Amino acid sequence: MDSLTQFVLGAGIGVAVLGPRVGPRRAAIAGGLLGSLPDLDVLMPSSDAVDAFVSHRGFSHSLVVQAVVTPIIGEGMTRFIAALRRQRLATYAAVYLCLATHALLDGLTVYGTKLLWPLVMEPYGVGSIFIIDILYTLPLLVAAVWALCLRQWTRRMGVVVGVALALSSAYQAWCFGAQRIATARAESILLRAGITAERMLAIPTPFNSYFWRVIALHGDRYLNIYLPLFGDPERTTIHDHPRNLDLAGCLMGNAAYERVAWFSRGYYRLDQRGDEIIVSDLRMGLTPDYVFQYAVAQRIGDRVQAMAPRRISSPRGGWDDIKWLFANITHTRSVRAREGAAWVGMAALTGARHKTTDQKTMELGNSSTCKLK
Repeated sequence: MDSLTQFVLGAGIGVAVLGPRVGPRRAAIAGGLLGSLPDLDVLMPSSDAVDAFVSHRGFSHSLVVQAVVTPIIGEGMTRFIAALRRQRLATYAAVYLCLATHALLDGLTVYGTKLLWPLVMEPYGVGSIFIIDILYTLPLLVAAVWALCLRQWTRRMGVVVGVALALSSAYQAWCFGAQRIATARAESILLRAGITAERMLAIPTPFNSYFWRVIALHGDRYLNIYLPLFGDPERTTIHDHPRNLDLAGCLMGNAAYERVAWFSRGYYRLDQRGDEIIVSDLRMGLTPDYVFQYAVAQRIGDRVQAMAPRRISSPRGGWDDIKWLFANITHTRSVRAREGAAWVGMAALTGARHKTTDQKTMELGNSSTCKLK
């Protein structure tokens, strides 16, 4: 999640646990700083652009590592803050909760968080909430600002922070349920079309939890299915895009490509732009302006050679995307302009018949033939 959300979540936890002992203001500051601490891993050196991408939310976000460092940080706090010297257990609890809730909240986004590093290296990423969601952040922000304005603990402060934490937790439960609804609606659409997706992932569109994008991998193609949670299924729009997996034959043994393919859990596409081959993570950003895109190989003469991976910048959504998003949230069906050429109607979707997706993906992904354009 964004830095503000992590700070106010940590502040809320700090006030709830330590507020009666050190006062709301000091508890909010301490909790906010602790809640922001795991993201300092962005300052760690990395070997290249892809390494920086896949290593973020690693050891500093591990519940195991956080349990190990809790006594160290907690003991430092008890020695630095006199009011906590006889509150060692509560201090340790506050430290671990501030660190762990940061990691768990990040695990609910789609990026991926190594919650059990080094026991399990696989990143967890539920994808049930967008990285910035004001409906989640607002109650915590109100409680944090209130706490920062108070030196002395009051019962009303306890009620405010308790309600804020309850509301934000309830909103997360709603988002998780909404993701299940979006997935079920997309599965129903594909079932009617006679398509069995290789895998599917439902992700909320920016800044809300009502209008969703479901990515369905289908062999060498992927579908972006945009749908509201409720209302007429005809308001759903579907866009059919290539994954260009035939280019994988040019990337055999390419470490940067393999790391992105692994980290994205298979939700990636390949593109050839000029003499370079680009790999993009489909989960973050909207087609074709994905947030994480990397040039990983280039054509030199008649050969394809690995290159030091370079992150490709892409434009963010403009006014057209804002209008598109608002229209669909308010149940006015609108086709996204940036994907207009890839729009497919239900009739065209129903008529599509491809190989079994697992078979075709295996053929293309493992192909030793390099098919450059």
